Amino acid sequence: MAEGQWSGRPSAGARRAVDRPVLSLALASMMDEVHAHSGAVYLLAPDQQVLEMTVMAGMPRAFAAPWERVGLSAPIPVARAVRERRLVWVGGEEEMARRYPRIAVVLPYPFALAALPVATARTAYGAVFVTWPGSHPPVLSDWEREHLSAACDRLALRLERAAAESRPVLAEPDLLATPPSGGLAGTLGSVEAARMAARLPYGLASLDLHGRVSYANAAAADLLGLPVGDLLGTRLWASVPWLNDPMYEDRYRGALISQQVTSFVALRPPADWLSFRMYPSTTGLSVRISRARAVTELGRNPPPSAAGPSSLVTISRVLSLAGALTEAVGVQDVVRLLADEVVPAVGSQALVILGSESGRLHVLGHRGYGGPGAVERFHGMPLSAQAPGAHVLSTGVPAFFDCRQQLERLYPVRKENPDGFAAWAYLPLIASGRPVGTCVLAYTDRHPFPADERAVLTSLGGLIAQALERARLYDAKHRLAHGLQQALLPHSLPTVPGFEAAACYLPATQGMDIGGDFYDLVPTRPTAAAVIGDVQGHNVTAAGLMGQLRTAVRAYTTVGQEPHEVMRSTNRLLMDLGVELFASCLYLRLDAEQSCAVMSRAGHPPPLLRRPDGRVRVLDLAGGPLLGIDTAATYPTTRVDLAPGSVLVLYTDGLVESPGTDIEDSLAELGDRLGRAGDVPLGALADCLVRHSAAARERIDDVAVLLLRARGGG
Repeated sequence: MAEGQWSGRPSAGARRAVDRPVLSLALASMMDEVHAHSGAVYLLAPDQQVLEMTVMAGMPRAFAAPWERVGLSAPIPVARAVRERRLVWVGGEEEMARRYPRIAVVLPYPFALAALPVATARTAYGAVFVTWPGSHPPVLSDWEREHLSAACDRLALRLERAAAESRPVLAEPDLLATPPSGGLAGTLGSVEAARMAARLPYGLASLDLHGRVSYANAAAADLLGLPVGDLLGTRLWASVPWLNDPMYEDRYRGALISQQVTSFVALRPPADWLSFRMYPSTTGLSVRISRARAVTELGRNPPPSAAGPSSLVTISRVLSLAGALTEAVGVQDVVRLLADEVVPAVGSQALVILGSESGRLHVLGHRGYGGPGAVERFHGMPLSAQAPGAHVLSTGVPAFFDCRQQLERLYPVRKENPDGFAAWAYLPLIASGRPVGTCVLAYTDRHPFPADERAVLTSLGGLIAQALERARLYDAKHRLAHGLQQALLPHSLPTVPGFEAAACYLPATQGMDIGGDFYDLVPTRPTAAAVIGDVQGHNVTAAGLMGQLRTAVRAYTTVGQEPHEVMRSTNRLLMDLGVELFASCLYLRLDAEQSCAVMSRAGHPPPLLRRPDGRVRVLDLAGGPLLGIDTAATYPTTRVDLAPGSVLVLYTDGLVESPGTDIEDSLAELGDRLGRAGDVPLGALADCLVRHSAAARERIDDVAVLLLRARGGG
């Protein structure tokens, strides 16, 4: 697909060219140019929020199974490359562990990685990553950076042209070396080469990238205890019972990803230790097998159990999901993550998370049970009770029950409360030496728990405990912040003569969910006053200061001060407090008899006025500096006429300010929404203005809105 040949309607020849493996060819060319040994291409799903792995090269797709589909917000390099439209470089194992721990826990091997966006100036189509062995220098060279960027730009242009001409990118196979056919001679290239390997006194085997045996000499078959015919086409850890352990598969994965020679020893029952040495390349591995007599003399350990060992890929998924637990925010986030991802990964069908408080267990969440009644027996259970949920937490020792009879033999009371399940794992949740709860995993069928699975589940219990402890602290902080904010803001707006009022407040999603935005409506006779303001910060200090300012404004209003005097008095108060925080404020005196408002502004965004005929204008008010800057500052006033049916929109900057957006554009958009909203109830109008605001959706800052509609009359 040569550049510059895509103008007008594509010819039949051009349409046929699209059927070529565009992504595979681009990825192979890219890897060849920079001498990378593996890589993948991701394309954005139609909803533009998910990256889907479309083609992988150099490694089995199973190695990247946890990241076949990733959200754009995921903390991994390819997602970050698309979000930030730049190359993301990870120079080695330590940097990966520091910056992307969820990847490092699944692939703890020495390798370097570069991720780049596949995007034009207007559209992002996806991303690419490529990897190098651990021997790659820790810094990406300029020529590598230039080659990768140019290749991704070319691929983006091809995808842009294909999209413009409604030509979908066809499915393409992964780029992996396929084992050659033709028996032993075909495997090594000649009959003589095969004869030479057969004469060697040690075992030789060739594995493809999937770990399947494509060649084995007679010595290898003798050492492994299986005929060559039984080995060919199988994976060693699947066909050789005593190699059926995740640790040995891990060595193979580590050799392929790091491209470094890797060794291990394994016990062939009853007492023979064999040494395995793997020599990796981009097409597979050569394995040398010999007797390790020095190890044999050290002693005899029982062979690893072959009864249902866990697959390393499954364990890798669990570790990846355990990393995701660190990102769960509240308790229900932890429960939802465990139910949706961890429970299916470990093969269970139901889950109960129990919290520990005041010596009793409390149900924090559950999934998979028939209804609340099935888990009620846990709620309020004392830790001294003779029940597995309480016992494992008080002792700190997990309990695994393969079948119902095993559980009921130790805890006869369970016969009275059957839950319909046949096997259980009870995991104590201990965080920093303190019991925080119990995780109960239930299985519908009998489920043996081999040693390696028990180890994984026990370790996972520790990670769940840490996540649960953090989530409970977050929920407690959130409740405190919410309660404090509710106490400082008015519970309801009073009725004032001649005006309707409605308000809306949303805390920022960053910080403590509490901030310094405030509003108030103060009835006085014969007039009324309204105020809206914003104290700098999103913490308890800002909220406390906000409460002081709101109280002060009320007091100054009640004693009859004019708007400019209220602002001057509030400014002096803020300076006297010495908190070194600033505040913006907009204060207005409402007069229903005169159908007007007298306003004074201190560095606050200008209000909007919607006239009865639907026209909207931004009120250009006189004003002074932010409160808390200058003791001698003055705050002039502006009178604004309010015809019956007019609507005043007072707001804080969180409604209109967001990174990368011009404030004038935001105000124009807000005015347009206000004009098109029509004559609707003020509560619905407030919801409309907030719901359609890009800044309010991001919630980098608090958002407060106060709406006033003039009814006329006294």
